[in-house]
Amino acid sequence: MKYLRETIAVAQRILAELWCRKRSLIFWAIFPVLLLILNSLILEERVQIPLADAYTLAAPSTLVGAALFFSGLGGSLATVVSEREQHTLKRLFLSPLSGVSYFLGICLAYVVIGLGQTVLMYGIAFSQGATFEGSIAAGLLIVLLSMAAYVGVGFVLGTQLARRTEDVNSLVAAFGIPLMILGGAFMPTDFFPESLINLTRFNPIFHMIEAMVGIAAEGNTLAEVGEHVWFLGIFAVAMVGTGWLSYQRMVQVERQL
Repeated sequence: MKYLRETIAVAQRILAELWCRKRSLIFWAIFPVLLLILNSLILEERVQIPLADAYTLAAPSTLVGAALFFSGLGGSLATVVSEREQHTLKRLFLSPLSGVSYFLGICLAYVVIGLGQTVLMYGIAFSQGATFEGSIAAGLLIVLLSMAAYVGVGFVLGTQLARRTEDVNSLVAAFGIPLMILGGAFMPTDFFPESLINLTRFNPIFHMIEAMVGIAAEGNTLAEVGEHVWFLGIFAVAMVGTGWLSYQRMVQVERQL
């Protein structure tokens, strides 16, 4: 119960700070919504399908491939760097708050944001006639695994490579944009040449999109997209574990300063 209370308290603080600034939350809402609209219009024209079907296909890929990417990875990365610059970690050492609760609290805060983005994007898609074909529980599982993977990567980058707030945008651009394009966030991988299609098999964003599209747009079961779910699950666990180890290493360095 102690860890649960502390985790919730940390998450509430992170969310309260984001709410007070509002800028990040607004951008995390505007960007995926605009991308959803553009992707849907492109699919409608290029594939010659009704707009409702275009939204059905575009919503899952845009959600896990772009919306959750910028909030989960970019947001957690920015938070870690900001907390270090503001010496929040040093104050943590003087408080009874545990490192586990602090780590889980940041993860929980961005999971809440990711769920909010899910509701927003599917609300817009549903308003245009889109449908959700598969299990809602299975879709939520993919969203949670995607957020866990992104937040884990954000902790790794934030603790090992970023030193200042200015580093955040360059890291997100350098690591994220190529993976998003290669994963199919901006265009279906069916348009890729054979050489790039082979590379997508090693891209976690590709597996996120394939799993979410299979469940949400095509009505598949978890078993039918099992290959993608297993890859995503293993990657998410590995990234959360690596993120925790990176966080512990950063804490040890901060203690010595």
